[in-house]
Amino acid sequence: MTTIGVIGCGHWGPNLIRNFHQINGAKVVYGCDVDESRLEHISKLYPAVKLTRDYREILESKEVDAVCIATPIAAHFPIAKEALVRGKHVLVEKPMTLNSGQAEELIGLARQHQRILMVGHTFEYNSAVNRLKDLVQSGELGNILYVSMTRVNLGIFRDDVNVVWDLCPHDLSIVNYLFGASPLSVTAQGAAHYKEGVEDTAFVVLRYPDNLLVHIHVSWLDPRKVRTVVVVGDKKMAIYDDLDDREPLQIYDKRVVKQPYYETF
Repeated sequence: MTTIGVIGCGHWGPNLIRNFHQINGAKVVYGCDVDESRLEHISKLYPAVKLTRDYREILESKEVDAVCIATPIAAHFPIAKEALVRGKHVLVEKPMTLNSGQAEELIGLARQHQRILMVGHTFEYNSAVNRLKDLVQSGELGNILYVSMTRVNLGIFRDDVNVVWDLCPHDLSIVNYLFGASPLSVTAQGAAHYKEGVEDTAFVVLRYPDNLLVHIHVSWLDPRKVRTVVVVGDKKMAIYDDLDDREPLQIYDKRVVKQPYYETF
């Protein structure tokens, strides 16, 4: 039985507690939040969970094997660092840290203390995404020409990170997972329309090995909520729509066929 403490019971923390309660071999023993009203909410749903406003109480507890961090992003690094040093396994929500230097330091600490450090890239466990990975890896779609990803909606506006840090981690984790590779180059253009220095719309272009081109559009300023991944191969094409409950993955038996060119005189 793995015992868990959830630090941060605001927007996403209750979902973590619910999911862990549904997993055999996992038990949430602690919940933490600085907002007393959030603790009252958790108490009504899960009366057996111990509650605290001080996350260090969880880190000091010998009863806790692992912690899940679902706090505002700025707190991810210091809490995760302290947890690893104290010998706890750590699951931290995305984005893991505010910069790559902090992420590398946490990875080093996890190796040093032989603890598991994991990021909440939930789509790597999505059945439709895994089916899409099978299609890509098996060659059923053929040689992949490009991938187009859209993750847009109207709000929620954040002031601690921009739209790339907020939304792109999901798409980056999906495409890296599909192809088992990291990008060779990344370019991005964004614009801050409503809060200076915090981009609310961005277009990201990545190049992967084998001349694979990936385009990601993220925005908090779109009239519709869209969550799609379009994979275009030279044999077939596929669309993953995370908002389609009935058919999230659709395969199109379509392709471009080159016709021979005959020059006449």
